[in-house]
Amino acid sequence: MNIKSMINTDSLSDEDIVERIINGQSYLYETIMRRLNARMFRISMSFIGDDMEAEDIMQNTYIYAYRSLGSFNKRAKFNTWITRILINECILRKKKLQHRQKVINAKRTNDIVTHTPLNDVMNKELKQLLENAIAALPDKYRMVFVMREMEDMSTQETMEVLGIEESNVKIRLMRAKMLLRDQLKDYYRSPEIFEFHLSRCDRVVDVVMQQITQYKI
Repeated sequence: MNIKSMINTDSLSDEDIVERIINGQSYLYETIMRRLNARMFRISMSFIGDDMEAEDIMQNTYIYAYRSLGSFNKRAKFNTWITRILINECILRKKKLQHRQKVINAKRTNDIVTHTPLNDVMNKELKQLLENAIAALPDKYRMVFVMREMEDMSTQETMEVLGIEESNVKIRLMRAKMLLRDQLKDYYRSPEIFEFHLSRCDRVVDVVMQQITQYKI
């Protein structure tokens, strides 16, 4: 008969079981964990609020506690001792998660274009520029461009509305895009786009010069 099945632990206190574990009956650690799991999980969740993180914290706590059983003061309650370990683990994990969230939030903030009066002016200017460029297209090209690209009409719908063949729709759309590209190229080639200001230039130069002093050619 398996020795594990011969041991009735119901009448044993946590401290009794821990003493047996220390004396070689390591398999009894499962009993300790099953006794404490619900409590440990609730405490972890109250700190973290994430079930997977709570489970991971519990696992780390149990492992650390097992390795530290030799230092357990048997005059104390075991569940109090291990709960303190759990709380310390929760605090450390929460700090890590908060730091990680700050990094994520900072990245999101950097990824979001900040709306400033200058941006609003530039957006209005770009909108007007695009509207003027579209308006300047010949009628047959402009109609196809607006229907296909701006109104998301299908090729079939455009054919039916304008009474033209599929090949005509495709050719006119391609021609419209080419004409728009030609009209807008002078704008996006302007040195004002992504302008490299003198202050930025100075900053880059200063940083690089400070860094290269530590290297030898």
